[in-house]
Amino acid sequence: MDSTVPRPSLFPRAAVLGAATLFTLAAAFPAQAATTFGPLPPHNPYSGPQGTATMHGDTGSSDATPLPGPGTGSLTSKRVALQSACPTILVGSDGYPVALCTPIFGQVPTVHLLDPASGASLTTLTIAKGSLLGGVYAYLDNQDRLVAVDGNRTLLRIGHRRNSSGNWELYVSSSLSLAGAVPEGDAVTGVSPDWQGRVWFATGGGVVGTADDTTGTVRSLTLPAGERIDNSISTAPDGTAISTSHATYLLNAAADGTPTITWRQAYDRGPARKPGQLSWGTGSTPTFFGPRSGTDYVTIVDNASPTENLLVYRTDTGAQVCSVPVLKSGSGSENSPVAVGNSVFVASTYGYPYPALPENAGTSVPASADFTGGFSRVDVRADGSGCDLKWDTNIRSSAVPRLSTADGLLHTIVRSPLIPGTNSTSILDNFAYAEIDPETGKTVRTKYVGTGSLFDSLQMVGSIAPGGVVYQGTITGVVRINNG
Repeated sequence: MDSTVPRPSLFPRAAVLGAATLFTLAAAFPAQAATTFGPLPPHNPYSGPQGTATMHGDTGSSDATPLPGPGTGSLTSKRVALQSACPTILVGSDGYPVALCTPIFGQVPTVHLLDPASGASLTTLTIAKGSLLGGVYAYLDNQDRLVAVDGNRTLLRIGHRRNSSGNWELYVSSSLSLAGAVPEGDAVTGVSPDWQGRVWFATGGGVVGTADDTTGTVRSLTLPAGERIDNSISTAPDGTAISTSHATYLLNAAADGTPTITWRQAYDRGPARKPGQLSWGTGSTPTFFGPRSGTDYVTIVDNASPTENLLVYRTDTGAQVCSVPVLKSGSGSENSPVAVGNSVFVASTYGYPYPALPENAGTSVPASADFTGGFSRVDVRADGSGCDLKWDTNIRSSAVPRLSTADGLLHTIVRSPLIPGTNSTSILDNFAYAEIDPETGKTVRTKYVGTGSLFDSLQMVGSIAPGGVVYQGTITGVVRINNG
């Protein structure tokens, strides 16, 4: 922990002062931008604004944004109770956040349009229920419509507008059945647009396809038997990157839209799923990044045991640039790498206590583990000859971090145990918003968010909206953080 942040061990009277007091003290220290990063992946003309159009910021899944965070000054946080886990919070060009959430009871995916001034839900729309991971990944298109696939294997574009009474409503603007390409019992896990306006999709069972909802054309390709796709997909002018339970692919499309494999790179998937992971294999949505085009490289984290490796490939050929051991204090991750320019950041989820797992998650080896935390930075050498581990810390990030190229900081949520100095987790853990200096890996500012499972960010992604507002999904709704 950074020296500017009060260490819990220095406060033996924590039970008297309370976690809120400690984190308020920490919030008094200003954040300091250290490094300028860039470039971001090219903006996809068929997606919403850069940094807020997809769960991972952009269609290249950089988990970076050109928008600044809250900035210096006093921070406030507000919990918006939606009785749902909200892993996807996107913001359109009109400034209205759109959240795709799964209610605790019934688990029927529900879209919320949020008030940008308060975070309150203005209106909702339910969509057909699918698998646990199906419907989690979605994006905003260039008309601020949410693009997702429901449990009926239908591609939806969901818009928002004011009705004749002046009230907000969410509505299905268009729909296209994917049932001819997606087998019964399978579910779409990821969607992203390409540079021709087609929607690429991938299913848990290993089907990859394109859908043109202007013509109704759907084309698909089934990857080798036994290869599952349990994370989202990424698109760039170079093609579509997908990581299965065995390998990473770059695909392109034939003239009729049929997916074709440009290259395939197998990785070490380890002996089994690790605790704190939702599937056996990489936990990464592949990330495009690079110092020249913003898509020079593709990166994932493998599932090697006992120590995982960050893998970097050349986008054009698939040639491996490097394999670097990372997350040495807790080597397992369900999170997509954050990457921009020459730098890649990855946070550990090893041992994270997820309340539910997908039906086909498989046995964890070991059966359980403490959530020790872990956060690593790897830099690709300027000449592309390899990579170097720049730092490795034990920060206990409980969300996918977001890097702002505007303020030069990593933004995330950290989880602190009820008993300082331990690695155990409980329903009484503390959660705090944190800003991290990417140059050093040191935490420079925190703001207490709340105590208990109501505030569990569950390794979901936060989104930085215009005005320096951070929206972080939790197991029961959304936390809105900004300068008060």
